[in-house]
Amino acid sequence: MDCLLLRFDAPLMSFGAVVVDENNPTWHFPSRSMLTGLLGNALGWDHRDSDRLQALQSRLRFAARWDAEPQLLTDYQTVDLGLDFMRDTGWTTRGRREDRKGGDAATLTHQRWREYWANGVATVALAVTGSDEPSLARLEEALRFPARPLFIGRKPCLPSAPILIGRRQAAGLKAALGAEPLAEIGPRRRPQRIPALWPIEEGAGAQSEERFDRRDWGNNIHIGSERYAVGILEVTS
Repeated sequence: MDCLLLRFDAPLMSFGAVVVDENNPTWHFPSRSMLTGLLGNALGWDHRDSDRLQALQSRLRFAARWDAEPQLLTDYQTVDLGLDFMRDTGWTTRGRREDRKGGDAATLTHQRWREYWANGVATVALAVTGSDEPSLARLEEALRFPARPLFIGRKPCLPSAPILIGRRQAAGLKAALGAEPLAEIGPRRRPQRIPALWPIEEGAGAQSEERFDRRDWGNNIHIGSERYAVGILEVTS
């Protein structure tokens, strides 16, 4: 199998999960939709390219491990929409004007709790199925020379180093991840045993995990679930 190896090394990372009201949790490992958004950003796409994002997401396969053990951090965020400079007109992330329509939601103080992983280092192996574009070679080029600055899950989560490690050949994504040397992590804590997630068709783990990590990019909602294997990875290098 031809695949790409990525390394996520950043002060903060967030991998997305099912949002309930103002609570924004994060998965323990990267998600399919988060990786699709990262690749789409590298290619220069935006949310208006929903058909292309949907097609890429359906072709994407991945495995992930933690090289440095992260710490879970919950960020409490609040904004008073009743302040003078917050009234009336706002702008969406798509560069469009958005006028508030009044009511309590336009003036009250809003609260949000967002989870992040702090001081961790994760390694990801990914591949795409089929022969459609973008090819793996095109994704490699985009990650090496991204059209826009990349972030790991949310815009404040800027990587500390280039994300792309390189291209590899392996029997599968789990095998590619196991053959890649562990990252140099300095004083950060290395797990005693390397936790990992991989496609369940590549072998069972200690447990399996059902994740709602597929996004309907046209309607901006998460749909569908997929089951992954989760367990301890033997790293041979």
